[in-house]
Amino acid sequence: MIRAIVTFITAAICFVLQTSFFPFLPFLSVSPNLLIILTSSIGFMRGEKDGMLTGLLCGMLIDIFYGDIPALNALFFMYIGYVNGLLFRFFYPEDIKLPMIAIAVSDIAYNLAVFFFLFLFRNRTDLVFYITHIILPELVITLLFMLVLYFVLMKGNGLLENYEKQRNRE
Repeated sequence: MIRAIVTFITAAICFVLQTSFFPFLPFLSVSPNLLIILTSSIGFMRGEKDGMLTGLLCGMLIDIFYGDIPALNALFFMYIGYVNGLLFRFFYPEDIKLPMIAIAVSDIAYNLAVFFFLFLFRNRTDLVFYITHIILPELVITLLFMLVLYFVLMKGNGLLENYEKQRNRE
């Protein structure tokens, strides 16, 4: 139960930072996708089920406040959480390469899915412009923020696991 509360609070903080704070910083042309980092990280650290549930929560936050098509972002984020949860078996906390690659692939896949479902269907077909002005800058800034946020999430996950172990012993 405590893990669900912490995940909800973390998702809410990441959502507020991503949508209300980072877009107004003058030195950032795009905001980092903190919800992708959160969903992917939870998937790595906890497995498919937790990754999917975190993805559902993050996607629903976006859908409720900014969604054009109901539950589309929730579906995208659930898939991202599930696929990253499959990598749980290969996860080593000391190794940053696999999470970095998977978060990069997740961010690119999410942005391409958004382009396909939200822009291409509206006859906005300039994929090269979208890649160079949206996807690549967001990817770079997301990976930079991932280097910090990932270790914070990993430390928090370790604290929650220790708390759960102590509680199970009692």
